[in-house]
Amino acid sequence: MFKRISYEEDLNARQKENFNFQKVASTLADYGFNCIRLSDDWQGADFLACHIDGKTFMKIQLKGRLTFDKKFRGKDIYIAFNECKKCKKRGQCNCNEGRKWYIYPHDELLKKFFGLGLLKGRKAWDNDGKFTFPRLSIKLKELMVQYAK
Repeated sequence: MFKRISYEEDLNARQKENFNFQKVASTLADYGFNCIRLSDDWQGADFLACHIDGKTFMKIQLKGRLTFDKKFRGKDIYIAFNECKKCKKRGQCNCNEGRKWYIYPHDELLKKFFGLGLLKGRKAWDNDGKFTFPRLSIKLKELMVQYAK
């Protein structure tokens, strides 16, 4: 019953999303947040994170990587994605060294990326209104350090 699973081999897409929700909710609990999973993308969010202070509230969308999407603009959405601290894989790996979660305010970081020219000339952004970074370069990690948990 208590045999570790292989994220890549044992879980389907929906199970992976549930798995990742549980992992990020556990991380956010360490910072005083209670997370509530939503049955559909309410205002673009997969889940809500409510702080024990009774004032702080975040709408969070789970993603597999650093993502920007025009459909999230103006919705006060945070994006959460993870990366293994040891092997640098996204999602869950089997090295069991833990994962680093990045949780960032979509619009604030989008503005910063535009200011730095990091989305300039990206066809996916220009044509489709969305762009994902497949991995975090050293430069991107430096920009994202303040959002790492």
